[in-house]
Amino acid sequence: MSWTVWNTHKECEIHLIRNAEGTCYVGDHIGYFSPGDLFLVGAELPHNWMTPLPEGQVILNRDVVLQFDEDRLKSASSAIPEMAQLDRLLMLARRGMVFHGAARSGGAAMLEGVGQCSGLQRFAKLLELLHLLARTKEYTLLSSAGFSPKLDDRSSGILAEVFRYLSGNLGQELRLSVVADLAGMTESSFSRFFKDKTGNTFTRHLTALRTGKACELLARTNLPITEICGEVGYENLSNFNRAFREVRGMTPSQYRKLARA
Repeated sequence: MSWTVWNTHKECEIHLIRNAEGTCYVGDHIGYFSPGDLFLVGAELPHNWMTPLPEGQVILNRDVVLQFDEDRLKSASSAIPEMAQLDRLLMLARRGMVFHGAARSGGAAMLEGVGQCSGLQRFAKLLELLHLLARTKEYTLLSSAGFSPKLDDRSSGILAEVFRYLSGNLGQELRLSVVADLAGMTESSFSRFFKDKTGNTFTRHLTALRTGKACELLARTNLPITEICGEVGYENLSNFNRAFREVRGMTPSQYRKLARA
């Protein structure tokens, strides 16, 4: 697994997951991703897609990634007024977007097509893809409005260590005091640091991680829900069901039915 907590850059990014699943981080959003998922992430918005793998194992051709410069597209609208139709899409992308339905499948096919072209034809294919994404209503915004963490190398290093520890121990009792000590801080200092850098409280982040892992197990295994409950660190089923409903808006059994449908 890559343990870079977040990837940030000045370019916008269209990201297709070809053949993997795992945990998606976009801004302060934490969720589950699966094959075929299509995302659009705006400039400077922190993001990452983590797939748990044994040490040394990699997934070939896991992703298709296309990056483009938002400012250049906007500046082109002075000469090509039609380009201004992308303004709303670029604004929404600042919160991160995941697409559904025909936009998801059609956009994925178009993105694959961009990679098969070159020169002016490649640019034309990109515009066709952006046109589809700009017109569709089949999307969900991911990150909270206004989320903009100030990350430096030290903060990223601390968060990487914390994320590694949390993801590797989801089935265990995870105490704030232990994680704060790992970060070299007091509990109160770490809580403020974590909220400032991730946009989530430690408790909410941990709940999102655990329910995200539960979604993966519900979707791709036949494990009983009572067993999944323990696998993701809950001691009793009622607490697990309550937390899952708060984050996902449905019960684990309802999620499993939808995922398999």
